[in-house]
Amino acid sequence: MPAPSPAGSPEDLVRVLRAEGIRDRRVLAAFRAVPRAWFVPPEAAGQAYLDVPVRIPHGQVTTQPSLIAAMVAALGLTGGERVLEVGTGLGFQTAILARLARRVVSVERFADLAAQARANLAAAGVDGVTVVVGDGTLGVPEHAPYQAIVVAAASPQVPGPLVAQLADGGRLVHPVGPGGREEVTVFSKRAGRLVADTRLVPARFVPLVGAHGTPGGEGRGGR
Repeated sequence: MPAPSPAGSPEDLVRVLRAEGIRDRRVLAAFRAVPRAWFVPPEAAGQAYLDVPVRIPHGQVTTQPSLIAAMVAALGLTGGERVLEVGTGLGFQTAILARLARRVVSVERFADLAAQARANLAAAGVDGVTVVVGDGTLGVPEHAPYQAIVVAAASPQVPGPLVAQLADGGRLVHPVGPGGREEVTVFSKRAGRLVADTRLVPARFVPLVGAHGTPGGEGRGGR
């Protein structure tokens, strides 16, 4: 049976984002410019422009588009930043970030997802992105410092290596909680310390797996 064709368009997602209170014009323009259908499995193409998460391999799910928009908007990107993304998935949020920042470094735990994300980003003509395979709780120190970090999985606290790799004055968005019942929280780094500024929204992410997160297991988080 052939895979379903995409129903709708990026503009459908933009209308949802506006209804959800997203007002950042650059974020809305990024969603308008990046076809989500290029970043979901073929069998999920019919869901590409709905505001719903999509299942991907390894028991993972993508992050709901309106939640991506809220998290990315909270970073306050102006175009000159180096951004670390923890949890590449199939690359949709990565592509959004690439339109808003100077450079994106994205770390993905699963090598096959990272390879597919690279292919998706290349097919979409997205530049300025480096996708690496590794433990997201360790960050990617060789490209640090980062002016912004966004994490797409939950842990009880922000992993220490991510705090260390965030530039002073930078912002970090992270679902904080045990996994399945957490608060997406916006932090800033001031005088070397991480400070919680805003709790955006309750959400459900699976645990952040790694040396400074949840040990073992397949689950890592929605992207």
